[in-house]
Amino acid sequence: MAEFVRTGVEGRIGLIALDNPPVNAAGAALRAGLVAALDRLAADPAVEVIALYGEGRSFIAGADIREFGRPSAGPWLPEICNRLESCEKPVVAVLHGAALGGGLEVAIAAHARVAVAGVTLGFPEVTLGILPGAGGTQRAPRLIGVAAALDLITTGRRIGAEEALALGLVDQVTQGDPRAVALAAAGQVLAGRLPTRRTGDIHITPDPEAIEKTAEALKHSQPHLFSPHRCVEAVATAALPLPEGLAEERRLFRLCMDSPQRAGLIHAFFAERAVAKIREATATPRPVGQIGVVGAGTMGSGIATACLLAGYPVVLVEKSPEALARGSAAIARNLDGAVSRGKLRPEARAALSLDTATAAAALSGCDLVIEAVFEDMSVKQAVLSEIELACPGALIATNTSYLDLNEMAQGLDAPENFLGLHFFSPAHVMRLVEVVVAAETQPEVVATGFALARRLGKIAVRAGVCDGFIGNRIMSAYRKAADLMALDGTPIAAIDAAVRGYGFAMGPFEMGDLAGLDIGWAARKRQAATRDPAARYHGALADRLCEAGWFGRKTGRGWYDHSGDGPVPNPEIPRLLREIQAAEGITPRPLDAPDIVARYETAMIMEAARVVEEGIALRPIDVDAVFLFGYGFPRWKGGPLHQADAIGAAEICARIERHALDNPRFWQVPDILRRMARAGGRFADLNRED
Repeated sequence: MAEFVRTGVEGRIGLIALDNPPVNAAGAALRAGLVAALDRLAADPAVEVIALYGEGRSFIAGADIREFGRPSAGPWLPEICNRLESCEKPVVAVLHGAALGGGLEVAIAAHARVAVAGVTLGFPEVTLGILPGAGGTQRAPRLIGVAAALDLITTGRRIGAEEALALGLVDQVTQGDPRAVALAAAGQVLAGRLPTRRTGDIHITPDPEAIEKTAEALKHSQPHLFSPHRCVEAVATAALPLPEGLAEERRLFRLCMDSPQRAGLIHAFFAERAVAKIREATATPRPVGQIGVVGAGTMGSGIATACLLAGYPVVLVEKSPEALARGSAAIARNLDGAVSRGKLRPEARAALSLDTATAAAALSGCDLVIEAVFEDMSVKQAVLSEIELACPGALIATNTSYLDLNEMAQGLDAPENFLGLHFFSPAHVMRLVEVVVAAETQPEVVATGFALARRLGKIAVRAGVCDGFIGNRIMSAYRKAADLMALDGTPIAAIDAAVRGYGFAMGPFEMGDLAGLDIGWAARKRQAATRDPAARYHGALADRLCEAGWFGRKTGRGWYDHSGDGPVPNPEIPRLLREIQAAEGITPRPLDAPDIVARYETAMIMEAARVVEEGIALRPIDVDAVFLFGYGFPRWKGGPLHQADAIGAAEICARIERHALDNPRFWQVPDILRRMARAGGRFADLNRED
């Protein structure tokens, strides 16, 4: 195990160096090496104090989460922490880089802690659906009190060295190389200048008020989640003798490990990283110095803001001086908001470079230009031609949500330099970008799109060309299912409530009012010529609202009436619905919440399966990432196709076939699902690396 953990002796000081690149994750090899090193130095009569530190970037950045849910070799982290604490020789831990999760649990089991300035500390386990299970819920309250421990453990909040010192989580903050700090700290212990103690021996003052207050707050803020509530229960036992508290912590930890939420949250964690593994990953991104944005509306101003916040000089072009002024003002508000939230320093705000113009010629110095104009093919093609003329050789991206990139590229002289960058509104806030690859897009152009997204702090997902790409195509399907439920007599408020109960922040009709119903109306009109005349039309009620000028919040009325203190269902909908039902011969059949959720979820999975089958998404996990980071899919469910695996392909097929009895044109089992149902396959099996 010497390759992961090394020991050394200098005088009366024993050194344990952890070396498991890149971040010293506490995998099985490191754990075994740490136990062996501790035993070796504890038995060495020359050693009077032991200092533990990490090589490379971090102390211990956490457990190796690849082991979660799989059989793994001992020794287990709780055993290591207990052995550290019970060691007869004082052990001081030197923390640098990151001391997170299991790493912080190891540190607080030591007898003293010295932080190197710049270290990040925290208990992120709750974000993975678990709790600190190696003594964190028992030792942290002893060091920093119940209220502070609850804050860190139930939120996963990360703190720096100075806050950790103020709380009492560390004993000193210093500068220097971790090995040198370890020697100095051990010397202080020998000299009596750095006190040591066993954390488990510290008396804890019970704080039932903090426990009750946190528990009540979580009931309202995180009603769907499992592990935050178990965290509170575990911390509540910290007043017990340490062995009893540790036993209860372990019981609650196992409950979390067995929860489907743990699997979903870890899948979401890996999804964020998996989407970067694309076939163009080996291509060299082109350098991007200056970025142009054409269109100063909501999307254009948001994209420009995101680029400015990432440090890019930006040229904003809009033909209308009035629209340009509005866009510039919106960008200024966005940047001022970033300053007020502490995301941008005032001096950095002053240094940002935004130029504005009403002519495309101003784009001549740009390496990449992002078009964000009106969602109309002819308008976009004209703008793209102007961009290419102004800056030949530059990369050109469209922010279209639905339109065919291959058709859009037909008028370009260099279609190989063209791609889609589908941002999500508000573009400077939302994390997702779909990088849409057209037929002639070159690999280095795709790689540049991914590199840009990384610099913008966003998650890029590769998408192929189809109507709506990954996200909007799937959304159109489950939104259609919601519209059909409404036409069949299920109240829109009931549909929205059921979808919120599933875990979304908003229901489909609430979201429609927020986004604007005119967007979907334009799409339905665009698709009218190619609509299957034998298929049941889902948009009749939405069309009637739009024809009345009710586009949602921006007009004060849509699916809901927003004119009063709070939104209430639009009182005109029952009348409009009766007229449509009478004209189409619909017998009302309202659904209850479980049936609403089943149809909504199944429609989502059905279309997501087709997106994978057709290669629009590289892998199922890419679909999951799109919905986790762009559409508010509940993170603890892992994504629609992770959820499909939890339900089972056979059950999904059965659901679709039951619904097809009423609407066979819409409800059709994708071939990929039928094959999985026969073979017992899962979408997880398709999450290969490309």
